[in-house]
Amino acid sequence: MLHWISLLCAGCLEMAGVALMNQYAKEKSVKWVLLIIVGFAASFSLLSYAMETTPMGTAYAVWTGIGTAGGALIGILFYKEQKDAKRIFFIALILCSAVGLKILS
Repeated sequence: MLHWISLLCAGCLEMAGVALMNQYAKEKSVKWVLLIIVGFAASFSLLSYAMETTPMGTAYAVWTGIGTAGGALIGILFYKEQKDAKRIFFIALILCSAVGLKILS
């Protein structure tokens, strides 16, 4: 169970890293670069730990799914990106797929 929690945290850190990259694109600053490096390094470390007991394909799919869906949700919530029903449906589909992989593992 701890490995799955680590995987969820890794996905959240990937999502944060992408949000930080967006912030860096708007405001070039060394602090954003350092936060991006720390965020992604922590994300990769937790992903590596999770892969000790979780199959690689499953771990990577869940990690990227969290990052993809989370990045899209951050865009919708904080950066006024499009939020139509089709987009929400496919974000939900990504999350359901990640849950399905957890159930099957």
